[in-house]
Amino acid sequence: MTDQAAPVIEMRGVSKFFGDFQALKSVDLQVARGERVVVCGPSGSGKSTLIRCINRLEEHESGEIIVEGTTLSDDPASLDKIRGAVGMVFQQFNLFPHLTVRENLTLGPRRVLGLSEAEADARAMTYLERVRIPDQADKLPRQLSGGQQQRVAIARSLCMESRILLFDEPTSALDPEMIAEVLEVMTELATSGMTMIVVTHEMGFARKVADKMVFMDQGEVVEVGPPEQVFTAPKSKRFATFLNQILNH
Repeated sequence: MTDQAAPVIEMRGVSKFFGDFQALKSVDLQVARGERVVVCGPSGSGKSTLIRCINRLEEHESGEIIVEGTTLSDDPASLDKIRGAVGMVFQQFNLFPHLTVRENLTLGPRRVLGLSEAEADARAMTYLERVRIPDQADKLPRQLSGGQQQRVAIARSLCMESRILLFDEPTSALDPEMIAEVLEVMTELATSGMTMIVVTHEMGFARKVADKMVFMDQGEVVEVGPPEQVFTAPKSKRFATFLNQILNH
């Protein structure tokens, strides 16, 4: 892209239906390169649907989604281009249970990116070091804790050289003591300049890491602002009530 100020992700009037239920209602959102965006809101507000539409895990009915200058469409070339840029970390890890950690990490780089076995292995070990579990490389996912499995899932996205990472409630399936280790890795990623959109209720993480908070309710973006503003003086009553419930839980 020639314009360095252009957003790396832009959603314009994006709507999404599941049958008669409208999950997203004409959503507008811009994300700059290197920006860390935290999306929060009550259950069923459309948060996960929002990020799943960005890499076409869900297909939006109307509006435009533009990623790194490419408009998301049914064209396989545009989809491949966008999925090459965007990695996704899921709530439930989504690791192949019959493959070792190393094999989970090298599969994509070898099959999709065309790396040799040695190149893919070197990349896998680099990112396992980065998420601080290189000693787990030859174990199966079931031999790891939930926190370790989620760190493997993060490393898997990094192995694909994703420039944008989407996180769909990455700590909600974890025991409390494992949440901190995953958030620590995510914080380190954020400080390295990775563009991130994180759906989470971890408000401590949001306050520390986010450049921008997005509050959603009933399929709409209700409020957008920097953490220091939204935490101290939310503009909408709905966001104020939500924050009060989360922070005093």
